Amino acid sequence: MRIVIIGATGHGGTELLKRLQKARSEEGADLELVGVVRRQPDPDAAPYHGVEWHALDISATGDQPALEAALAGADAVVHLAWLIQPNHNREMLRRTNVAGTSHVLAAARKAGVRHIVCASSVGAYSPAPKDQRTKEDWPVDGISSSHYSADKAAQERLLDGFASENPDVVVARLRPALMFSAGGGSEVGRYFLGRVLPRLVPRKPWLPFLAIPKEMVFQAVHTADVADAYWRVLERKAEGAFNIAAEPVIDPNALAWILNARRVMPFPLPVLRAVVEVSWRLRLQVTDGGWVDMAANAPIMDTARAHALLGWSPRHSSLESLAEMLDGIGAGKGREASPPLKPR
Repeated sequence: MRIVIIGATGHGGTELLKRLQKARSEEGADLELVGVVRRQPDPDAAPYHGVEWHALDISATGDQPALEAALAGADAVVHLAWLIQPNHNREMLRRTNVAGTSHVLAAARKAGVRHIVCASSVGAYSPAPKDQRTKEDWPVDGISSSHYSADKAAQERLLDGFASENPDVVVARLRPALMFSAGGGSEVGRYFLGRVLPRLVPRKPWLPFLAIPKEMVFQAVHTADVADAYWRVLERKAEGAFNIAAEPVIDPNALAWILNARRVMPFPLPVLRAVVEVSWRLRLQVTDGGWVDMAANAPIMDTARAHALLGWSPRHSSLESLAEMLDGIGAGKGREASPPLKPR
């Protein structure tokens, strides 16, 4: 099976390569791996060795012929590429995230690819109550005040349109919860905290109290477990949407436990949103208020479909994954061989 991974050197792409390398070396899978990236990794370093690399920008129409050439002969394409920063430049984000997805789908159609697997997100869903589990049929119209959510919803519409126009192509999408691992510590720190604040994150935090809105209830999953779900989708040529998350659901009490906070104090959501938005507008930090809106309104997902159809179960709890990520951010962990994952 020839698999093209678009965005193969980021947090998720690196874990997927590790999983596919394991399938090839230990499980006897006959795989040809192709990586499409903006900046090439060290091809001699694990897990980037034994991969055919193509350097191009999926947002650039001038790179479309090169993208089509990279997808030629592929049995499956896994589209992971996504731009989060600079989120002051909304047009740049749209060009990569939405137009880039359109370019990938057009190239896949021209190359005759028969299996498209795309990284969606819990952020694609419309707002939902936190006291119920949401299945894959919940509307994916996004949360309008979040650029990430709006673009993920737009990506989902592109996938729906492509599937409708190309019924002979199997289209799948994963909707993971927040993805955590130590190896993504530096990348995640830069994307969401900037270049200075991650240095202030202790590897083993201790807080006298945690002031947090009660609405901050969310799910998490280890990036390696998400990678395993992608492999299962590829191996089974599975179709449709799959919610991917680990247990337990993380609420303010669980978050306080991870942060070693002695006390949880309720904090008004509108105040937190305003503080985040104003500090972002003043360029004091890099995360806009839309991320608060998404965290407060995104659903708690039901993962039964992934368990039943993929035989998937996470090996890491959500709490283990979050603790590992905090350690990775505090220590500035990453991978020297990958430009996006370069350690601090």
